[in-house]
Amino acid sequence: MDSFSNLTVLSIEQATTLPFLTLHLAQEGMRVIRVENPPRGDPNRWVGANVLGEEGMNAYFLPNNAGKQAITLNLACDEGKKILHTLITKLPVDIFATNQRPKDYAKLGMDYETLSALKPDLIWIGITGFGPDSNEAAYDPILQARTGFMDLTGERDGTPLVFGLPMVDLGAGEHAYGQVMRALYLRERTGKGSRVDISMFQSAVSWMVSPVMLTKSFGQAVERRGNTHQFFAPVSVYPTRDGFLYVAVGNDKQWEAMVATPEFSSLVSEEYKRNAGRIAAVQALNNAIAQITPTKSTEDWIEFFKTLGVPASSVNSIRDVVEDNLVLKNMLTAHDSKTGTTIHLPAPAVVSQFVKESSYQIKFPPRLGEHNEKLFGAMGYDIADLSARGVI
Repeated sequence: MDSFSNLTVLSIEQATTLPFLTLHLAQEGMRVIRVENPPRGDPNRWVGANVLGEEGMNAYFLPNNAGKQAITLNLACDEGKKILHTLITKLPVDIFATNQRPKDYAKLGMDYETLSALKPDLIWIGITGFGPDSNEAAYDPILQARTGFMDLTGERDGTPLVFGLPMVDLGAGEHAYGQVMRALYLRERTGKGSRVDISMFQSAVSWMVSPVMLTKSFGQAVERRGNTHQFFAPVSVYPTRDGFLYVAVGNDKQWEAMVATPEFSSLVSEEYKRNAGRIAAVQALNNAIAQITPTKSTEDWIEFFKTLGVPASSVNSIRDVVEDNLVLKNMLTAHDSKTGTTIHLPAPAVVSQFVKESSYQIKFPPRLGEHNEKLFGAMGYDIADLSARGVI
């Protein structure tokens, strides 16, 4: 097995962004223990359809929490904080992570100074909305609005739109993953732990290299463009005989190949020969292409453009995506022996050796406090007593 299986992650997590990070760490083979506040735990446990027919295991919670263990711990009481500190040293914990607001770090006994004093080589990760100096609450769509994502999404004359996935949540999780790996490398080299703070706001803005530069440095307008591209044409969705087709012509050579065919020969002109001309007349050009594409099926057009070396795709539904062979061959499964339920997850961008050696199987998402007895009991705690007093 991969050497990451020797690492333990303790994560006080909820919602999406941090669970998405720790899902990746679990997929690398790390032991991930999610810590939740009793009695209801992560609010996401109660969101979505009740697909298992039991409390606190609703559909929205499941995908980002496969492969993990779960314990409950009340950090609002002194005994809960003491137990947390014992876990840090006794497990021992290699990576501690939280997406609580910064004002709660010291109050809950999980600030970097306290935990690193207990374990100097600890890697401490905090994901916040706007950085460790801000206590402002943040959710993905609010950050999509504030960072300009919505301003760039939608039709030119329409209202700004939220992206179809929580991209700020997911992006911050991905950025945190990279920083965790960097911190592990530094610890391997120096023996020292480190603190990593991820601002979801900064994470989102960091993707905006082109819009920020064009706006700030050159005063250029960067606007919503629907399905078209700011710099290349034709790039858009076109109707076909039986659906829709997305075509992306990325250079003049591809355009030349396209209009050299009988199907598009009517579009040959000096005006369209260069990309700048096609961009200048993009609406008329797209209207003309949309008059031609209904003559064939989507699949026929895909084969047509593939022969030309021009990227094209059907506009797939999620039902189509989950049956795509490229997705199926790397699908992870998690089976629950209690209910007989199997859930399916896409593999991470790079499939780890741990996933391969596990035959693409991962542990089913844990029930609230599922591992209390195994973990606390092994450390000598009286589970019934702690539970009765609301500590776990």
